[in-house]
Amino acid sequence: MQTVLVVDADVIVRHNLAEFLRDCGLKVVEASSAVEARTFLAETTLGIDIALVDARLPGPENAFALRAWIASTHPDIAVVLAGSLETAVDEASEICEQGPTLPKPYDPKSVLDRIKRLRAERDRG
Repeated sequence: MQTVLVVDADVIVRHNLAEFLRDCGLKVVEASSAVEARTFLAETTLGIDIALVDARLPGPENAFALRAWIASTHPDIAVVLAGSLETAVDEASEICEQGPTLPKPYDPKSVLDRIKRLRAERDRG
């Protein structure tokens, strides 16, 4: 079973998306910040496969810094930045070009389709 880490400060968005993914048969871990996400990722027993991170994640560490940290410390985890990236293009243009994005509000079917594609790519690789 694939495990998805959903990182979003908006508890309603995070919870609804997590419940949808659970209903689709995925194991989901929820984090409200980059700091909390790092804590979960430090626990090797969780076996995170995909991190779905709000691109507008507030706090001392933004989504792009979290994505870079995950890429350097857990290269086997696919990272999907979700949300509008327009305000962060200058700051993170290189990072944005390296990975898929999803617009918010989330379309649950689009999220599930993206996760299925990531799983298929990982299975082929």
